[in-house]
Amino acid sequence: MRVLFSLFLLLSSTTMALADTVVAARNIRANAVVTVQDLKLVASDMPGGFQFIEDVVGQEARVVLYAGRPVLVNDVGPPALVERNQIVTLAYVSGPLTILAEGRSLGRAGIGDRVRILNLSSRTTVTGSVQADGTVSVSYTRN
Repeated sequence: MRVLFSLFLLLSSTTMALADTVVAARNIRANAVVTVQDLKLVASDMPGGFQFIEDVVGQEARVVLYAGRPVLVNDVGPPALVERNQIVTLAYVSGPLTILAEGRSLGRAGIGDRVRILNLSSRTTVTGSVQADGTVSVSYTRN
């Protein structure tokens, strides 16, 4: 009985190993693309943080990342492909029909993000998804 109690105390007193967490090595401005030199690994168990530097490199900081603080999943995202006030091509595709128009972006967005666009021909505002080639795909849905 005494051996079991001693074993229990020994196991309960040992600390658990911590996982690596990616932290900012220096302050990183919002909208800046993160590089390897901007990051480092520390022993910490931070829920919602990254464990591998490779997962963060090449992403864009959505908020200011402060030195020594963990980089959380919502703090970074794909780099913006469309900037605010940029002229973009709007594409509406429905079966064999394709309509192209020019528009002015009303916000910043990366691939797959939704962004509001001012159609320069009709002066109406539409919402679409940014494609890999920089065009914005819009579609009409009935309510």
